[in-house]
Amino acid sequence: MTEYKINTKCVQAGYTPGNGEPRQIPIIQSTTFKYNTSEDMGKLFDLEAAGYFYTRLQNPTNDYVAAKIAALEGGTAAMLTSSGQAANFFALFNICECGSHIVASSSIYGGTFNLIAVTMAKMGIKTTFVSPDCTEEELNAAFQDNTRAVFGETIANPALTVLDIEKFAKAAHKHGVPLIVDNTFPTPVNCRPIEWGADIVTHSTTKYMDGHGAAVGGCIVDSGKFDWMAHADKFPGLCTPDESYHGITYAEKFGIAGAFITKATAQLMRDFGSIQSPQNAFLLNLGLESLHVRMPRHVENGQAVAEFLEKHPKVEKVSYSGLKSDKYYALAQKYLPNGGCGVVSFVIKGGRPAAEAFMKKLRLAAIETHVADARTCCLNPATSTHRQMTDEQLEAAGIPAGLVRMSCGLEDKEDLIADIKQALD
Repeated sequence: MTEYKINTKCVQAGYTPGNGEPRQIPIIQSTTFKYNTSEDMGKLFDLEAAGYFYTRLQNPTNDYVAAKIAALEGGTAAMLTSSGQAANFFALFNICECGSHIVASSSIYGGTFNLIAVTMAKMGIKTTFVSPDCTEEELNAAFQDNTRAVFGETIANPALTVLDIEKFAKAAHKHGVPLIVDNTFPTPVNCRPIEWGADIVTHSTTKYMDGHGAAVGGCIVDSGKFDWMAHADKFPGLCTPDESYHGITYAEKFGIAGAFITKATAQLMRDFGSIQSPQNAFLLNLGLESLHVRMPRHVENGQAVAEFLEKHPKVEKVSYSGLKSDKYYALAQKYLPNGGCGVVSFVIKGGRPAAEAFMKKLRLAAIETHVADARTCCLNPATSTHRQMTDEQLEAAGIPAGLVRMSCGLEDKEDLIADIKQALD
């Protein structure tokens, strides 16, 4: 569907029913699939034929939805995972191993920071964190001989820093490694990182893609542009025979368009089993069908709330890249000309106690460990999603202890502003 606009792809991409087949994507709620002969099934295990044999690896419902997201991002292949965390882990671990090194933006979601800085470090994979505002010289200095990937978020959660994708892509490619970008907040409706040089794109589909707080999930999209064989010494998992899978060399057999996702499926999904359920994939697709309609409303509400907060005397600082006063306004105009998302971060005068008191007084907005939903919600990251980080790490990530993250839903913007005003009062 490359010839269609993204609005049409949201509705139609990924699944085309045949004559007399279901118009809606069918939920294939089955763990296993029947074959007439062992030879037929053997071809699947040898990756000689396409098909399904066990839902822990692949499922038709999931593949329809993954194909839609690949089309939206402009990628060549995609896979669904059980969560956004699983997507980021798989994307990195697919090309990293014990002894590898990652360069990552310091301004990322706290759970992902912990995944990279703590959990993957226990696996022998070290990370150097750099400021998203670093110079090209500072960024290049972070690379090591064993660097295998660069990671960042298009719009960081919850600091709302905007990643200079081209700068990070240029450095990654200079050192012969791919750039992995988490594009959860803008979604492909508002930004397509592949068009700016990203090689792999990840999503927590739990957020705007689902949009209704109904189904946890994640997705990985391969641009199909990174030449793994050109850097074969860095990526033996893709460029040398996989003895755990009949000696297949993924980059040779499936090329740059399919090697990354095939390996992630055949190896990581096989061994870790972090599959998205077919039911959740079905719900995700329902959200995707209206994504292009919902995102402009989220942006409209976020912009209105940010402009109100910026003028309020009890608010110390507002972070929202749609504000001309925001330090990332220029980058946002480049990468997010139609707006970024509906999430606004702000610091209330009085610090953490004032932030907590404010949230208790809200009537429309609910305190939730969630974001990017049809309903407005908020939280204080320092006491919830980012509580594993020290005050120093919070500051480095651009998340003061008294910061409130508000995710503006699809309600009337005047009602949202009135609720915020009475809570501040």
